[in-house]
Amino acid sequence: MIADIKKDAEQRMAGAVAAFGQVLKKLRTGRAHTSLLEHIHVDYYGSQVPLNQAANVAVEDARTLSVTPWEPKMVQVIEKAIMTADLGLNPVTAGTVIRVPLPALTEERRRDLAKHISREAEQARVAVRNVRRDVMADLKELLKDREITEDEDRKAQQSIQELTDRYSGQIDKVSEEKQKEIMQV
Repeated sequence: MIADIKKDAEQRMAGAVAAFGQVLKKLRTGRAHTSLLEHIHVDYYGSQVPLNQAANVAVEDARTLSVTPWEPKMVQVIEKAIMTADLGLNPVTAGTVIRVPLPALTEERRRDLAKHISREAEQARVAVRNVRRDVMADLKELLKDREITEDEDRKAQQSIQELTDRYSGQIDKVSEEKQKEIMQV
């Protein structure tokens, strides 16, 4: 019973860390990376599909992405989707290839991105602590119903706290690495 609760808590905490990683993938660091366009959806014959299912996305050089639609008539649709994605990118169309140049980050923009990463990291830590709170409430309920002993409760709480510390540490580490990456010129 306690093992199931602990396993569930670990899965939920890992999910919070993974979600934080996904948020960080969307941040532009000044280097071209295909994950910048991963979350963009385009209208493909009446249905919304991810960009990588309607076109080939590749890194052309350190500051340029190239998007090659599978069908030539999708060029304008994809170009519009990239512009409206609120990434601050201006695609340039050359025939059937869309090039997406990444402008250099200014010092002010780098600081703003670092602050944004800090806020996102705090939200991820809050999510991990919320999982801990839920699990502690479940343990308290089990203790109240006399399904576990006080010793088992204490050991389980200690174990959950160690999990919380471990996943919070992972979030801190990833956040610091991303901030260093962004602040590099």
